[in-house]
Amino acid sequence: MPLLNSSYNPPLFFKNGHLSTIYSGLVRKIEHLEQLRLRLTLPDTDFLDLDWSYSKTPSKKIVLIIHGLEGSSKRAYIQGSAKALTESGFDVCAINLRGCSGSMNNLYRSYHSGATEDLQSVIDHVLQLDKYSSIFLHGFSLGGNLLLKYLGEEGKLPKEIKGAVAISVPCQLADSLHQLLQFKNFLYARRFKGNLVEKLKLKKQSFPSLISDLDIEQIKTLKDFDDIYTSRAHGFKDAMDYYAKCSSLQFLNTIEIPTLLINAENDSFLGDECYPVDIAKLHKTLFLEVPKYGGHVGFYGPDNFTYTERRTLEFIHLKIHILVLQLTHHN
Repeated sequence: MPLLNSSYNPPLFFKNGHLSTIYSGLVRKIEHLEQLRLRLTLPDTDFLDLDWSYSKTPSKKIVLIIHGLEGSSKRAYIQGSAKALTESGFDVCAINLRGCSGSMNNLYRSYHSGATEDLQSVIDHVLQLDKYSSIFLHGFSLGGNLLLKYLGEEGKLPKEIKGAVAISVPCQLADSLHQLLQFKNFLYARRFKGNLVEKLKLKKQSFPSLISDLDIEQIKTLKDFDDIYTSRAHGFKDAMDYYAKCSSLQFLNTIEIPTLLINAENDSFLGDECYPVDIAKLHKTLFLEVPKYGGHVGFYGPDNFTYTERRTLEFIHLKIHILVLQLTHHN
């Protein structure tokens, strides 16, 4: 019954979910992390920019990190995780999803919550390096949904993938959208929509036959963006079809590797359906932790080391090692 009790109890200021979220997103800074950027060409001729950070000693363990909506490898939550992991003996590959590295991607399509084919391309690339015996996946928000969907989709995972940690995940995308459209999240939603629309205006310059000024003017909410752009550009009927097909909630039961999901109780982006308690109770390898505090990708911790960074290291070092031994013995 992998439901975990949480020990997270931050200082009073960070018990407020919004303050925790804003601090993590706008105030926190990470220093002394080297990131080497390499460009990966994808099968459809597009590309992903990957930012690599390395352990001081040669490592056969690597963590692939995936950012959230309109994030990038330069966000503090990605860099903080990369720094903690490299200092603990892991190499790190921080994935910039299509169009999120500071360079517009080549195609009309972009990234979305269920684009697991791009994650597969990165994994294939890492495997071709023939350097790593253990691969771990680590995702935040949209990136967490993407990796959970990947883990639970049909098909056998490469044996090198040993486990995963997902933070602040909108497991049910329509439920999360409903939360984002409420007044409590007005500022976040406006910021997300503004960034997405600005990128779409740039897309229009390269693909004028696929999107019009009138289309862009009609985007008033995040759902409008998904109706007008995300769904059409990626082969879905509309926004609701996109949410239904790409929500990771429906894939959780078929995850077979040790996986930790941490969603804060006071995350204003998540509705009730984003806390898969009943699934976790009956699951052998999906561990769910619901701290009372943390906001959305917040989880402030002392010495600029967040609670989720500590929990990620603990889970990878301890839980996964134990579970792999148990599963191997059982099989």
